[in-house]
Amino acid sequence: MSINSIRTLIEDGAISHPEKKAIVFKEKSISYKELLRKVDQVAYYLKELDLAKESRIGVYSNKGIDQAIAILAILSTPYILVPLTKLLKPQQIEYIIDDCDIKCIITDKLKLESIEEIEFDGHIISYETASSDIASFEEIFKYYNKPYICNINGYNNAVITYSFGLSGTPKGIVISHRNLIDSARVVSQYLSLKESDVISGILIFNLDYGLNQIFSTLYKRATLALHRFILPEDFFNHLIDDKVSILPLMPVNITQIFDIDRIPNPELFDGVRIITSSGGNVTPKMIKECKKTFKEAQFFSMHGLTEAFRSTYLDPSQIEIRPESIGKAIPDVELFVVNEEGKECKVREVGELIHRGGYIYRGFWKAPEQNAKRFKSIEILKDIINLEGQLRDEVVVASGDYVYKDEEGYLYFVSRDDDMIKTRGFRVSPFEIESVVKKSLPQIKECAVFSIKNEEIEEEIIMVYSALSELAPKEIIFELKKHLASYMIPSRVIYKKSLPLVQSDKSKINKDALKREFI
Repeated sequence: MSINSIRTLIEDGAISHPEKKAIVFKEKSISYKELLRKVDQVAYYLKELDLAKESRIGVYSNKGIDQAIAILAILSTPYILVPLTKLLKPQQIEYIIDDCDIKCIITDKLKLESIEEIEFDGHIISYETASSDIASFEEIFKYYNKPYICNINGYNNAVITYSFGLSGTPKGIVISHRNLIDSARVVSQYLSLKESDVISGILIFNLDYGLNQIFSTLYKRATLALHRFILPEDFFNHLIDDKVSILPLMPVNITQIFDIDRIPNPELFDGVRIITSSGGNVTPKMIKECKKTFKEAQFFSMHGLTEAFRSTYLDPSQIEIRPESIGKAIPDVELFVVNEEGKECKVREVGELIHRGGYIYRGFWKAPEQNAKRFKSIEILKDIINLEGQLRDEVVVASGDYVYKDEEGYLYFVSRDDDMIKTRGFRVSPFEIESVVKKSLPQIKECAVFSIKNEEIEEEIIMVYSALSELAPKEIIFELKKHLASYMIPSRVIYKKSLPLVQSDKSKINKDALKREFI
């Protein structure tokens, strides 16, 4: 079996630290030895399903130790994991199931009803015993005790994660086993993670940043303390009770945890030594609140790509000096800022961020046009680096992120080359929201969705529409909530008798003009 797989980490941890707590959740915990045993039991059952190699298996459930077992069990088989966030609505889940042809879903009792609503005809496995015709982890742990032999290659596909793209439908990005182990290695290295660390599992496991909390824990033989965020008070108790030392967050989480009248005594959190943030830009206000409460913590601001695990991080020593910067390249990565002529940009000249080196993913699932747009030959850097004698089949990522460098080489994000909205750590396509309005609210004649800056959540979603008469905003929001995830719901819905059009193309709404009205 390849050494470049997460499976290797599970096995090694069970040998070197058999009785150490691998994962804790509230009053429950599981040791490295027990984790391997249960992962093997579920993996054995999955292999017994006799699905075709690289069949896709979805995990659609609330957070818990069983969810982590499910993820690791799939990664111990020739199948591919497809994380399905619980925030998605049934019709969005149905799209992903159809898009990558999911053959099996692992879930909990709460989500079984949603799966039944979409009439999924594949295999279903529930954590708890639900009915006689649905297999459960409880039964698997009771009856499946045969030895399990795992054979995985690092170059095999391991995960498909979904985010929302230009077409308004989710686009799956394919990640290899080697990608997963590389991401755990590099994060452990530049964060200086330790075996004694307790890593908070507050992030959801639908994208690579959240999944990496599991893999980095295994890489260092540390402990992962899971937490479902509901109220700030519960979150702070989680930090204290679980003795958290590493705290991965998204900017929206920072806003949520400080939405409280009275912060507990900062001395209670002296054990938190590292805070990381990705999935959006942090604001000076967020940094100030974290520094005030977590006095001993170093703050790492990080920037990743859909097509690569991570590109940059900002050293904690710079976070208050240049908080708007996304930092410099992480180890094993070269970054270039390139203009339209293919030349390297001068200082403070805006250009496209090109990612070369490690952590590049396999590509988008069934999306040749998007792959052609983002995954490029090294030839695009021919005017910047010396390609003499080099093989020309190296792939780099043309990120679509527009940035500039300052005099000291620090990078600053400016904009994206598409119309995407980044809010609460998610990428949202205005097109999908507009499509739902068109299908579900026929009273609305025209609709434009765009964003304006909001330091609490990075970008605030605005919807402006025209109709024969004004509709109650609550009526519109109520209908949208039936079809869209909560983070995709506009925060403001505004009626106008007519919407401005682009002068050069009267078929297009002038969103720039609308934005100016709000800014």
